[in-house]
Amino acid sequence: MNRNGCGPSGCRPVTDFGKNPLALDIHQAANRNQNFRTALWTGEHLQVTLMCIPVGEEIGLEMHDNLDQLLRIEEGCALIQMGKNQHTLSFQRRACAGHAIVIPACTWHNIKNIGSKPLKLFSVYAPPQHPFGTVHTTKQESLLYE
Repeated sequence: MNRNGCGPSGCRPVTDFGKNPLALDIHQAANRNQNFRTALWTGEHLQVTLMCIPVGEEIGLEMHDNLDQLLRIEEGCALIQMGKNQHTLSFQRRACAGHAIVIPACTWHNIKNIGSKPLKLFSVYAPPQHPFGTVHTTKQESLLYE
């Protein structure tokens, strides 16, 4: 791993900056991230993660019963699917760079990369969803921790 936290499996921040003041270019941070999920900042009431979804892949259908979520796409295009149950995802929209997605608690959702390049985004969870310092290089790795 080099001094920027980059190695053969992608770029990892040196640390989760949580509970410390932070100002950074979130667009640049999201676009540099090569990991499926990287916790950038984890506090008591909020968490910011960076995500990179390969072409043709997806986050996977999920629902958080205790938190609201905000995502912002920094690069690429996605199909956003949401609904009140996992079998009826009646909200379906195409979203690309610059779009924000708001996911209320108790809403089933999935984000699919429908573009021709990796989907880069950041996610804000309130309250935090993942342990401090979480880095999942692939979606398969993230499934081991669910």
